[in-house]
Amino acid sequence: MRVAISVWDDKISPVLDTASRLWVVDLDNQGPTSRFEIFIEEQDLSRRCLRIVGSGIDTLICGAVSRPLLNMLESSGINIIPGIIGDKDDVLEAYIKGSLSNPKYLMPGYDNVRGAQHNTGRGSHKE
Repeated sequence: MRVAISVWDDKISPVLDTASRLWVVDLDNQGPTSRFEIFIEEQDLSRRCLRIVGSGIDTLICGAVSRPLLNMLESSGINIIPGIIGDKDDVLEAYIKGSLSNPKYLMPGYDNVRGAQHNTGRGSHKE
């Protein structure tokens, strides 16, 4: 499984539409197997979507995301977990443990209604 987290410094980037980097982590049943960054400098949303999809990402964890980009990514088969904040390493650990629904990871004003409809961590479902 390949998980991407939009990053700015070592934290979740506030807006996926303008993020310039994704931290990509390959996971197996034992945990992370590789970690690397990709740059997403495409300004056009359809090109940005193609870049992300072409990276083989299964799940993308991000802060805010516009509805058009969200719809494009989901239509391409990527599971999006929006409205997340925090340190990238802490967020990855919470995802692996299935605890991203913890309020400390939610953007202010975000009620996690949308996130509750999505896989909010590997521990929240059977593989």
